[in-house]
Amino acid sequence: MSGASALAVDGVESGYGEVQILWGASLTLRPGKLTTLVGSNGSGKTTLLRTIMGLLPVWKGRVGFDDRDVTRLSAHAKAQLGLVMIPEGRQLFTDMTVAENLEMGATPAHARADATRNTDRVLGLFPRLAERRRQLAGTLSGGEQQMLAIARGLMAEPKVLMFDEPSLGLSPLFVLNLFEIIHRLKGNGLTMLLVEQNVQMALAVSDYAYVFEHGTVAVEGEARDVRGMESVRRAYLGL
Repeated sequence: MSGASALAVDGVESGYGEVQILWGASLTLRPGKLTTLVGSNGSGKTTLLRTIMGLLPVWKGRVGFDDRDVTRLSAHAKAQLGLVMIPEGRQLFTDMTVAENLEMGATPAHARADATRNTDRVLGLFPRLAERRRQLAGTLSGGEQQMLAIARGLMAEPKVLMFDEPSLGLSPLFVLNLFEIIHRLKGNGLTMLLVEQNVQMALAVSDYAYVFEHGTVAVEGEARDVRGMESVRRAYLGL
């Protein structure tokens, strides 16, 4: 890939305790593009997202975001800059209402002033949440909770939005709705990094793709080209 980058990960190593998971992982996100990271379970995809976000320390390498080195910044500091992650499992405030969860998403300083306008915007994107605005998040269906997790992330006015397995546990109908939303966000020019178990749909909507194996990038290329690779078709598409 060439040109300016919104997020650049260069030779990153990390892990849990003394167990190393990432071995020199590198990737680049281009502004306004949707990039997919695919790989088998245990390949280190979630660890990479958590390391980029600052939830795990970078042992070696560099993370660059919006033309600055953010390698050592905390997750909170990165969120203030506009790097936002939708975690696997949603991690909502289940004893709070939909509206209160959205309010919690607008914590970065640059997003607080526009919280009312952004609330109207995300509820327009997710009309089902508008209908359940006063409902406790813990009483929503799985698909509705995933919608709320994404909506809460959008409330932070992200420059880069990262998804960790957003379709996990959702019904086929909600999966289709999810990818329609991601496609719409892409059309709006939002830079996104998607880690997703539904490889076929992820590659179909993405601009660029990385295949992750054993904690590092094994293959990368335009999503349509990666989708056509025989090794990818056999390993991830069931073809």
